[in-house]
Amino acid sequence: MGTQVVVLNGGSSSGKSSMARELVRLLPGTWLRLGVDTLIDALAPSPEEEADVGLVIGADGEVVVGPAFTRVERAWMRGVAAIAADVPVVVEDNFLSGPAAQQRWREALAGLDVLWVGVRCEAAVAEARERARGDRAVGMARAQAEVVHEGIGYDLEVDTGVLPPADAAAVVAASVVAAAVGE
Repeated sequence: MGTQVVVLNGGSSSGKSSMARELVRLLPGTWLRLGVDTLIDALAPSPEEEADVGLVIGADGEVVVGPAFTRVERAWMRGVAAIAADVPVVVEDNFLSGPAAQQRWREALAGLDVLWVGVRCEAAVAEARERARGDRAVGMARAQAEVVHEGIGYDLEVDTGVLPPADAAAVVAASVVAAAVGE
C-alpha cells in the first residue's frame, strides 16, 4: 500500500508549509496537504470564547492549549485519518504538548502507514522568518524551535535552515518512494 500519511512536525516558521507545498507536488499520485493552522483557522473563536475553545496565543508568542482545543483536535485528527484511508495526506503540525501530541496522532492514524518527519530549523533562522512574515506573534518561532521535538520519535529529520524547501521535500519524497518500492 505504501505511505498513506506523512506527518511533518516542527516549530512555527520552521518551513513546514513551504516544504509541504513542494512535497505534495513531488509525491506520486494525488496527495492532500492539511495543517494544524487549518484547524485553528476553522475555530475562529471570538475573544470571549477563547478560554472555552482552549487555544490562546499570547502577545509574546506563547501558545496555551486547553482541554477544549484538545477535544476538537482529536476529532480533526480522526477526520484526517478517514481521508488518508482513501487519499494520502501530508500533515503539518507542531507538537506543543510533546509526546502526548504524537500519541494522539498515533491513535488517530492506527492502521495507516505513517512516515514521521522532524522539520528542524535553528531558532535564529525561524525567528528571522517569523519577523519577515509579519503574521505571527514575535517569539513564537524561538519558543517552539526545539521544544516541539523533545521526546518525539522520527523516521526521518530534515533541516530547513540548511536545505531549501524543495530539497527538503525531495529528501522526504525519496523516502516515501523508496518505502513503496521496498514493499
